[in-house]
Amino acid sequence: MTNHWVDIKNANVVLVMGGNAAEAHPVGFRWAIEAKTRNKATLICVDPRFNRTASVADIYAPIRTGTDIVFLGAVIKYLLDNNKIQHEYVRHYTDFSFVVREDFDFNEGIYSGYNEETRTYDRNTWEYEIDEETGYVKTDPSLTHPRCVYQLMRKHYERYTPEMVERVCGTPKDKFLEIVEIISSTHVPNRTLTILYALGWTQHSIGSQIIRTAAMMQLLLGNIGMPGGGVNALRGHSNIQGLTDLGLMTDLLPGYLTLAKDGEQRFDDYIKARAHKPMRENQLSYWGNYKKFWVSLSKAWFGKAATAANDYCYDWFPKLDKPYDMLRAYEMMTQGKFNGYICQGFNPLAAAPHKKKQSEAFAKLKFMVVMDPLRTDTSEFWRNAGEENDVDTASIQTEVIRLPTSCFAEESGALVNSGRVLQWHWKGANPPGEAKSDIEIMALLYNRIRELYLEEGGAFPDPILNLDWPYSTRLDPSAEELAKEMSGKALLNLTSPSDPSIVTRKAGEQLAGFAELRDDGSTACGCWIYSGSFTEQGNMMARRDNSDPTGIGQTLNWAWAWPANRRILYNRASADPNGRPWDSDRALVYWNGRAWVGADVPDYKADEAPANGMGPFIMNPEGTGRFFARKGMAEGPFPEHYEPFETPLAVNPLNPNEPRALNNPGARVFKRDLEDMGKADEFPYVGTTYRLTEHFHYWTKNVKLNAIAQPEQFVEIGEGLANKLGIKAGDRVKVSSKRDYIKAVAVVTKRIKTLTVDGKELHQVGIPLHWGFVGVAKKGFIANSLTPAVGDGNTQTPEFKSFLVNVEKI
Repeated sequence: MTNHWVDIKNANVVLVMGGNAAEAHPVGFRWAIEAKTRNKATLICVDPRFNRTASVADIYAPIRTGTDIVFLGAVIKYLLDNNKIQHEYVRHYTDFSFVVREDFDFNEGIYSGYNEETRTYDRNTWEYEIDEETGYVKTDPSLTHPRCVYQLMRKHYERYTPEMVERVCGTPKDKFLEIVEIISSTHVPNRTLTILYALGWTQHSIGSQIIRTAAMMQLLLGNIGMPGGGVNALRGHSNIQGLTDLGLMTDLLPGYLTLAKDGEQRFDDYIKARAHKPMRENQLSYWGNYKKFWVSLSKAWFGKAATAANDYCYDWFPKLDKPYDMLRAYEMMTQGKFNGYICQGFNPLAAAPHKKKQSEAFAKLKFMVVMDPLRTDTSEFWRNAGEENDVDTASIQTEVIRLPTSCFAEESGALVNSGRVLQWHWKGANPPGEAKSDIEIMALLYNRIRELYLEEGGAFPDPILNLDWPYSTRLDPSAEELAKEMSGKALLNLTSPSDPSIVTRKAGEQLAGFAELRDDGSTACGCWIYSGSFTEQGNMMARRDNSDPTGIGQTLNWAWAWPANRRILYNRASADPNGRPWDSDRALVYWNGRAWVGADVPDYKADEAPANGMGPFIMNPEGTGRFFARKGMAEGPFPEHYEPFETPLAVNPLNPNEPRALNNPGARVFKRDLEDMGKADEFPYVGTTYRLTEHFHYWTKNVKLNAIAQPEQFVEIGEGLANKLGIKAGDRVKVSSKRDYIKAVAVVTKRIKTLTVDGKELHQVGIPLHWGFVGVAKKGFIANSLTPAVGDGNTQTPEFKSFLVNVEKI
């Protein structure tokens, strides 16, 4: 989230799209209801189903799943055509005036640099023009240059009309126009729109680009950095934010640092590629501090072994030839290229796509270690649990080892919620039986591996033998010790840059924040964005002072938020170029003549005078918000609509003459999985998965009360489809995709309307995902038996929210 949960109450308009906050986030959704009562906010819900959020919304509009870019792109066109943009904000705080390279091109859905064979782009042309003398980006403040971002964006979204929304999304034109008029009302400085989204946007082959389109819309309206504004991801687990923060992705390190690529064998080359220099005069590119973050991370991991002489152990870090994400890992397992798999706090048989492929992959392992408090479908993948013989148990050689872990209530630590707030919790009970915490299990594994290296030797022992391990109990470090390590400490006395005789931080002391990090090996920090969460004053995450002196929800003494306890990112943009709040009634930060002050921690240099003209988006080297994404996205610098890989349409209506632009040309997909894609003639309906309030993912099927609340697997079909197929409520149905089938009870509902898409009737089928073959709930089928193994080109997130199915009455 750019903002946070409580801040939703400051919105004048709340758009819930790509999520069902009332159902999946029922506690946090109270702040959307507060916005309705506090500000008389208008709540808008756009979703394939009339869901629980829609039931309390002021306006609901149906949409075909996977077509959100068409809807949002049409909003962008409407705002531009009708002059409904926050002009001063856009002129000063975005890249509207920047001139793009002459060799950049876009034609019929394909950008310049495309390689059809590899399904990848050479992105070098996706760049601004740079002045050779100054090294800065060329601009045209008049916005008349045909290649300035403003002109290119206007041209790009010419096709995105209300009529196209009706044709592609199935959303009635009059309903779209009603919604866009309300959205556009927030282009004035004293009204804000907040966007709440979840997996309904991310779990598509174009998921990242959907979210970018929403961000572009908010930039046009001047809603980024504002109280009650922003683009706010509602995380599916209470600690999933912490998972990405700490780099638990194959190409990430903690704090969103990235692993080196295979061609970056030299440390200096690695740092230079990431420590971006400013692209405009007097701009701050905060990633210029990248070396400080990386060196401090390496010192936290390797301690005294990391020195300037060995480039702080840079050679010990892996260099990636390709991303080894979840989809690639399981593809490699099917090819017999993995020996073992440690599955920690994850149930991929249910949570990853194409269950039959997962079963095949796991059956080719030599061993699988499952760390989880409960039995999972994954730990028992070898069971023949289906109605038909879909698992040949006798042929499976995989040894499955279960290591029972404690659950969150049985250990201390921090949960990091959607709003980036690290909130400490305390252990409530001891785990049962032989269960141990994840920390203890990982410590035991590491120490045993280290002993084996010492006893027997082995290839490349240096990182294992030299890992810094300063914990008081070697085999069971405490959560507090790890939290301190992530927050960071001084290894040597730190002195003032202006006066070396002044010691600002003594050796051994906890750091106050990431501004104290150094690149000379004198600081250690396990996650730079968490620096300041555990200081010399104590555990900032454990604070419980909910006072709110300004009344706008910035409770800075309740727990701690990254970065720097800042609650709203880009908050400098909440004030005009002179430092005055756009909305004095919701003043967030402002310039008092000497410094930036206010209700939040300024996302800006505290002493930078507005007259100096520095842009507010200091993580970008140009200092502005980007409409043109430069080289950052796999599919192109402007979001473009591509059909889901399993589409009911024969062509992409936005680019009907270019077959390569039917689906995302930069998506993650393997040849075998392309062959497993269904076609509309055999699978004529569109399936989408979702969650229920009564269950929490795959955990609560182990709980009797939850099983009573939602006792049996069902699928939701609209009255139109039910009448067509002769199905009535309570009938059992078989829902099939090209990959597999499930059987469930039919819930016939008015909530899913028959849509007219490209001149034809279109039916959508809702498939809750909580059932499987373990637990106390009535046994069911894994919903991801149906879903295709294709992922977003940037995050590799699978396309769970749009795929083709057939429905038959049993």
